Amino acid sequence: MSVIERLIKPHLIKVQTYNPVDPPELLAEKAGIPTDKIIKLNGNENPKEPSGRIKQAVASAAFNIYPDPLQRKVRKSLAKYTNMAPEYIIAGAGSDELIDLLFRLFISPGDKILDFEPTFAMYGFCARIAGGSVSMAPRNNNFDIDIDAAKDLIDEKTKIIFLSSPNNPTGNMATRHQIEDLLQTGLLVVVDEAYFEFCQKTVADMISQYENLVVLRTMSKWAGLAGLRIGYGIMCPQLVNHIIDVKSPYNLSITSEAALIAALEETDSLMIEVKKIVAERERMFNLLNEINGIELFASDGNFILCEFNDGMVGHVYEGLANRGIFVRRFDSPRLANHFRISIGTPDQTDQLISAIKELV
Repeated sequence: MSVIERLIKPHLIKVQTYNPVDPPELLAEKAGIPTDKIIKLNGNENPKEPSGRIKQAVASAAFNIYPDPLQRKVRKSLAKYTNMAPEYIIAGAGSDELIDLLFRLFISPGDKILDFEPTFAMYGFCARIAGGSVSMAPRNNNFDIDIDAAKDLIDEKTKIIFLSSPNNPTGNMATRHQIEDLLQTGLLVVVDEAYFEFCQKTVADMISQYENLVVLRTMSKWAGLAGLRIGYGIMCPQLVNHIIDVKSPYNLSITSEAALIAALEETDSLMIEVKKIVAERERMFNLLNEINGIELFASDGNFILCEFNDGMVGHVYEGLANRGIFVRRFDSPRLANHFRISIGTPDQTDQLISAIKELV
């Protein structure tokens, strides 16, 4: 054993990592085509670049000054957008950072979280980093959650329940009644609403009733700020203050702060683009539905999950990649015959459909 491995925490020596998507330039190199010719539909990113106003706000930020550690301007802007008081809001370097901070607060080695397979892999990754473990409650054939099966997995070591709604990568919602049932367990229930703007369905209004409810959201998807890494959480003020106590003092960069404030000042125009994405999602769904050998799952996000006949998914996935079209596959055995397609531009949809028809 090397000196490093002798000193490092044992559970992190061979930790199962999160499998991220590659950057555009690497994808282009793999496909052997110019970067501007690839069709990147694997990261649930917004196909439209931020406006000139947002870019100007970023360019004009005072890079030489530390950001406000209490995020006063950011929280005030988010309060107006969410109709929640600022003391209920905390921002992070992506919602990923807030997930990590919740683990820092609640999870010790040996503790457990409850999750619903298949789901966003970040929750399990953070659990492993913290030395915790994951109890996975299976979803049914339609990927809906089973509350009774979930409750059967809860024991004295279980601290947090994570629930992505709309669920990534399946696109379906949990019901308010299901979330209320989970809240009744007394555990911390984290509802990840990363795709809220695409469905306008939320349980944030329940936070005043349940202090054990946390709602996470992001500026990556609807606002097109994925590269600047900024998300936020809505939760009881007591928990907000505890997160402030343990977060890095200057966890938001000046640039992400400026971009968020500028984006929220043009919410109306951003929501017009969101509606275009939703319309394109429905068009893509209908076009895919005409192709034999594919089963689709209705989505409330900015993506569609596709299931292929046995033995076909790898052929289609690789064939798309060879044409410079990149979609998302997953390590989950439950999704062995599936991949997820992010919604891009109408032209990208047309090229995708044409390629899938050729390959199938």
